[in-house]
Amino acid sequence: MSRSEGTDRRRWWALALIAAAQFMVIMDTSIIGVALPGIQADLGFSQEDLSWVFNAYVVAFGGLLLLGGRLSDLLGARRVFAAGWLVLLVGSVAAGAAGSIWLELAGRAVQGAGAALIAPSALTLLMMLFGGEQKQLGKALAIYGAAAPAGGTAGVFLGGVITEYLSWPWVFYINVPIAIIALIAIPALMPAGTAQRGSTDLFGAVTVTAGLAVAVYAIVRAPEAGWASTETVVALIAAVLLLGTFLLVQAKRKAPLVRLGIFRTSQLGAANIAQLLLGGAWIPMWFFLNLYLQQVLGLGAFASGSALLPMTTAIMLLMVVVAPRLTARFGVKAMVVSGLVLLAAGLGWLALVRPDGNYWVDVLPASLVAATGMALAFIPSLGTAISSARPEEGGLASGIVNTSYQIGSALGLAAMTALAASYGAGQLGDPEALTTGVSAAFVGAAGVAVVGALVAGGTLRGRRTVTADGEREPANV
Repeated sequence: MSRSEGTDRRRWWALALIAAAQFMVIMDTSIIGVALPGIQADLGFSQEDLSWVFNAYVVAFGGLLLLGGRLSDLLGARRVFAAGWLVLLVGSVAAGAAGSIWLELAGRAVQGAGAALIAPSALTLLMMLFGGEQKQLGKALAIYGAAAPAGGTAGVFLGGVITEYLSWPWVFYINVPIAIIALIAIPALMPAGTAQRGSTDLFGAVTVTAGLAVAVYAIVRAPEAGWASTETVVALIAAVLLLGTFLLVQAKRKAPLVRLGIFRTSQLGAANIAQLLLGGAWIPMWFFLNLYLQQVLGLGAFASGSALLPMTTAIMLLMVVVAPRLTARFGVKAMVVSGLVLLAAGLGWLALVRPDGNYWVDVLPASLVAATGMALAFIPSLGTAISSARPEEGGLASGIVNTSYQIGSALGLAAMTALAASYGAGQLGDPEALTTGVSAAFVGAAGVAVVGALVAGGTLRGRRTVTADGEREPANV
């Protein structure tokens, strides 16, 4: 085997590790869904506070993602990529071994911090390996892009299998051997890269993460404490002050986490708002559908994971095969708007679930409609958000759109948790009250999707990109 063949083979092995990283980052958001009732029973989470098992990860991931990208530039992508796997490993052990609510949430937050280091450095490493060859880069991006929906699909099913036949801590421990293999392989496979001089804006990262966490806390606690209570009002004011401080810091710093001027780029702001509202509608549906299947219909963990498999498989296939072709034909605006409308329709259908319902009637058809809408809207809005920026700011644009989706997910889930609690979702053992609360959450999420469709219709343009062959196609992500 020649030296060039060996180098090429090593590149593709490196890509496999990069795709595995993307797979794991997304899987860690979905694998816990089926395990939530078990975590709740063992650690004593209230129904309202249970959403923090998801939000602790997402808040840390979304809040620190831009810092992860900046550190990747300053310290070198390989070094930050390895550090991210190490942090993810530590967080996974802590979350699995936790014997109390606070230790569980701390472990999940550490997992999210690890993911925030892994995700941007993985994309940087991919560009270092394949950026010089456009044809190979297209293949590499396709594999990398497919890893995300594959991780979501695998997480749902694996969560059910592990929870049913082992125990819920293993949904976290599964990361440990994969992280160890990654840490061993990184020095041999990944290019070293070079470090740069510059500042990291740790203050900006802390203020945006803390502001987001306090906002989510205030919204989740409001139904119990009261929206006009001192606790809620003070928390919301603190969140506004922290997020306002973050924006002020970004405007003043010479090397900010986010150059605010980037939002003046045509289409970028609109696409990010679409992603934020898409996360705000989709994640609450996924969360409350898990609870309905197990706490109302009485499905076990494995059966619940299997019940969600058609929906997540449909998303993967539609995102990879169908959505790019339809976007090339009909344009970004039509796809995002129609996708959000379909998502709202699926959520409205799910709101009709019954206390004595049936999976085949109450869940499967509606979840497939919602999944179709999610897949159609997600790819074109993501592609537009990234491709609208200048080439030298592609990494920043990628970090911003990922942050938008994670923030939308956290705030949307917090708001729908509060709404569901006010309609009785906290009354465990009462199927009618639980169903009423879950239905209210579906209605609220449908409203978020409708708002997203209206905003996208008013702000996005139906832009198509054109290849050198003259064929229209969406920008590669």
